[in-house]
Amino acid sequence: MSNIQTQSWLINRRHALRGLGSFIALPMLDCMRPLRAAETNGSKARRSVFVYIPNGVNTLDYQITKAGEGFEFSRSLKPLESLRNVVTPISGLHHPGGLGHHHNCEKIWLTGGKLGPTDRNTVSVDQMMAEVTSKQTRFHSLEASVDTDSLSWTADGIRLPAMNRCREIFSHLFEVPKDGVEARRRALRRKGSVLDANLDEVHRLEKKIGADDKGRLDQYLTSVRETEIRTDRADEWLDIPRPRISDEDRKRADRDVAKTEAGEYFRTVYDLILLAFQTDATRVATFCSGSEGQGLPIPELGISQSRHQLSHHNGDPGHMEALTMSDAFAVEQFAYFIKRLGDTKDPDGQPLLDTTMALFGSGMSYGHSHGNANLPLVLAGGSKLGIKHGRHLDLNQGHFKGYQLEDPGNHYRLCSRPANSEAHMSNLLLSMAQKMGVETDRFGDSRKVLGLG
Repeated sequence: MSNIQTQSWLINRRHALRGLGSFIALPMLDCMRPLRAAETNGSKARRSVFVYIPNGVNTLDYQITKAGEGFEFSRSLKPLESLRNVVTPISGLHHPGGLGHHHNCEKIWLTGGKLGPTDRNTVSVDQMMAEVTSKQTRFHSLEASVDTDSLSWTADGIRLPAMNRCREIFSHLFEVPKDGVEARRRALRRKGSVLDANLDEVHRLEKKIGADDKGRLDQYLTSVRETEIRTDRADEWLDIPRPRISDEDRKRADRDVAKTEAGEYFRTVYDLILLAFQTDATRVATFCSGSEGQGLPIPELGISQSRHQLSHHNGDPGHMEALTMSDAFAVEQFAYFIKRLGDTKDPDGQPLLDTTMALFGSGMSYGHSHGNANLPLVLAGGSKLGIKHGRHLDLNQGHFKGYQLEDPGNHYRLCSRPANSEAHMSNLLLSMAQKMGVETDRFGDSRKVLGLG
């Protein structure tokens, strides 16, 4: 069967219903059905997930000092040792728009925007990816967070809300709406009617405004069009049954876990993202494990302070040791996720990890002085998308005299002022976007594509 998105006879179901009158309940015809969850043109599904840790790391215990292959994992990254062939630690990247700012670095981690008081954020890379992948999936993307703030931003700079309760995420992905399908359909139709009314009003206003306002209006129209597309797709997917979840997977993921059980909470969120990918409910996900100024304590390790408190250690050995333990703990949970992706098959029978890029890291490196250069980042998976692993990708090389971890003050300066001014994190995000099928040669303040092959 050919990809129906390319067919000229594809009918928008909501528009058909509007034209024929609301008293007619049309059946779901083939020409109205959304694209199937699995690819129909022989190409492989591509997936991406982004995982954020707040307040940077204890960079003295985190930093890998040898570039290329044959590197030794640092103490904080040691949980990834058995995954050497499917991960790439990355050093030296930064977001110029975040340099010199204190908190809220998670806001621009996936946008490459600026953090100034008058700056408006830009679209996040995950949402650009989702515009490509969501034609195939029930959900545009999945946003999970310890709180309600996500890492995701729309084209007009609006932050998307996030879900933070595990059972809520499971219900959203796999259960029929509690108010019933038809009630949800009516709500979507009402939303569509409101959007249409807004568009009519905007088009009347468009004839009266000047050039300066037209740019802002075009941005608003882009947002409205995106919302209308998502509303139409949600309407269409109402007629397609939710995937069946095995008893084992349901037991693992359909539960609420208290955030005081940090390990259980993190692993359950990872299990939910994996299930979403395995069932092709979505192909793009983000997980913010804490905003700057927060970050969960880890009672199971005897750590009662938040990551924010630990990051302001002022050189205290006890606080620095606890921060290293917290870093290694976060890496260990990420390693659990990567292993599960490697052990789980996609609908084509291939390991999910082969077609999934997973980026782990922070928008800050040295939390004590809010240093946000030399960001701690690890890229995993995506071998079928052309990514080669087993090396330390170090963008600092050739721009400094080498790591001097025995001189903390010198190393901390590297984490505050980039050694390589051209090593923008947006270069990495651009490369990942292109591998997801986004047709663009620029993202944020990118300078060039970062070589990942």
